[in-house]
Amino acid sequence: MQAEYDFSKAERGKYYRSLENGYTVRVRQSDGSTVVNHYTLAEGTVLLAPDVREYFSDSQSVNEALRSLINLIPEKRTKRVAEHRGKYGSK
Repeated sequence: MQAEYDFSKAERGKYYRSLENGYTVRVRQSDGSTVVNHYTLAEGTVLLAPDVREYFSDSQSVNEALRSLINLIPEKRTKRVAEHRGKYGSK
């Protein structure tokens, strides 16, 4: 950062908005027009809280932790769970 930047009056999270409803990107073109694109979260997307993200670096680590929890709940283990595990493998 350059010395002339003053963040003493900065407000953390001033422009924060939840991604649950998607987000919009506006791009100004050199001809003066604006292209607007709205993006929604893909099906199956899960948003992790910041404190949880500290422990899980990627999707694989989240899936491994959840599979461990599934193993602790035998009444919830259905044929579908077993088929899913066979399809995607487990560690």
